[in-house]
Amino acid sequence: MSKKITIAIDGFSSTGKSTIAKQLAKQLGYVYVDTGAMYRAVAYYAMQNGIISSEHFDIQKLIDNLDTITISFKYNPELGFSETYLNGENVEKQIRTIEVSGYVSKVAEISEVRAKLVEQQQQMGTEKGIVMDGRDIGTVVFPDAELKLFITSDPNVRAQRRFEELVAKGDQVTFDEVLKNVTQRDYIDTHRADSPLKKADDAIEIDNSYLTKEEQFNHILELVQEAL
Repeated sequence: MSKKITIAIDGFSSTGKSTIAKQLAKQLGYVYVDTGAMYRAVAYYAMQNGIISSEHFDIQKLIDNLDTITISFKYNPELGFSETYLNGENVEKQIRTIEVSGYVSKVAEISEVRAKLVEQQQQMGTEKGIVMDGRDIGTVVFPDAELKLFITSDPNVRAQRRFEELVAKGDQVTFDEVLKNVTQRDYIDTHRADSPLKKADDAIEIDNSYLTKEEQFNHILELVQEAL
């Protein structure tokens, strides 16, 4: 398999896009980029620096500080995936909390934030052989990707998955909190003015509400083989 392609995976929050993307990258020996983690890192930066809270959001301050934010990924062989670093510090655990989830869509709405991160993402994909997941990969970041997938799932199913994930990590959350977060993020992601979440015309839609991970992965692997 000498030919390398770009695989763009878009979809709603908590549909398991990152899990699929990681599996694919591992199977194909491709680079995996979690763009959601990049937006989460910016949201975490904003929280740490008093730029965003439940009471206020100083958008201009965040825009002014964008040049001081460096996001990178380092592969952790023990975990088998790349972890997110913010200005040289490993923030993989910190960016996965429900608090960060509550702010990430608001941060991602800001055009200047998107422009900075999209530029970095496109840079990462110049060599192909990349799997990237997010909200606007097939529409904005890699409109020419050879394979585009759009993952969707019932909101209640997604909230239940996310709830179990957070509880397993020891987070004190209720199912209702998680469901509210999922539906709020869906609304913001699909209604924002800049690069809203939408299915690219040439993307293949996969509803995984009632698919096992194996069924889904095997189906996607077949699509990859066809694209190759």
